[in-house]
Amino acid sequence: MHLVQILLPTADNDGHHFPSDWFRNLRQELTDRFGGVTVYAQAPAEGFWHGGESTSRDDIVIFEVMCGSLDEPWWRDYRARLEAQFRQDQVIVRAQDIRVL
Repeated sequence: MHLVQILLPTADNDGHHFPSDWFRNLRQELTDRFGGVTVYAQAPAEGFWHGGESTSRDDIVIFEVMCGSLDEPWWRDYRARLEAQFRQDQVIVRAQDIRVL
């Protein structure tokens, strides 16, 4: 079993919030494909990273799905689609093996 997490910013680099229907559509698409999704969106997490001489910050929303097998080519394509839609150089999509107890 795998846990896949998608970390998405809530706004672009100019501070304009992305449309809420983008997040609703993503939630529906992941639910349809994987049978369920967990979204951490009520109190967005903060992401920090170094970019040159300064530190940048984003409010992020985390989407999680569990899947029995990990289709890496599908996930790479999905990440590329999200990067284009959310105008990001990189969207973090990470997976880890889990054991359901």
